[in-house]
Amino acid sequence: MAPLPPPQTMKERILQTADKLFYLQGIRAIGVDTIAAEVGISKRTLYNHFPSKDALIAAYLERRFVAQRPSDRPPAEQILATFDSLERRFAAKDFRGCPFVNAVAELGPADRSVKKIAIAFKESRRIWFRDRLTELGVADADALATQLVLLVDGSIAQDLVRDDAAMARAAKEAAKVLLRNAGVDVGGDAKAVKRGKPAPQ
Repeated sequence: MAPLPPPQTMKERILQTADKLFYLQGIRAIGVDTIAAEVGISKRTLYNHFPSKDALIAAYLERRFVAQRPSDRPPAEQILATFDSLERRFAAKDFRGCPFVNAVAELGPADRSVKKIAIAFKESRRIWFRDRLTELGVADADALATQLVLLVDGSIAQDLVRDDAAMARAAKEAAKVLLRNAGVDVGGDAKAVKRGKPAPQ
């Protein structure tokens, strides 16, 4: 019999609640009073764990910052699977876009701590694409990685406006065009490979 998971700490409960409310209803719309009431604690108790709303916002974004990891699947397949994952996410009823873009849009570029976390997340995704492209031997992996990130963010924006998960499929088709133009064979997604010599190690 598997052991029971450890009970949540109060800090974890506060952060989980803040995560749900900030993401679904907006950072500006939700005050610490609302979060404390939802958890069932006093505002003072909340401040014992997070000294300010800004600290709670930063913790919320850091919690959302989950770096993408490579797998043992072929690199091109991993790249295209990103858009399949997006389509599944778009279809979820609780999808409200990218939490990092949302935070910057709500709080403005003057909030440097939020912008710093958002930039770090976006760059981590771009570097993940670049590393997969380098494995494929793509000549200008850096530039193509930037283009793929633009497709990801563009499909997210389109889905929010249209409420249409097919935007991820359209982005995937555009990604295939970019990959083919870079010399990657994506004719059979499951066995997509780079034509020519492999990238130098």
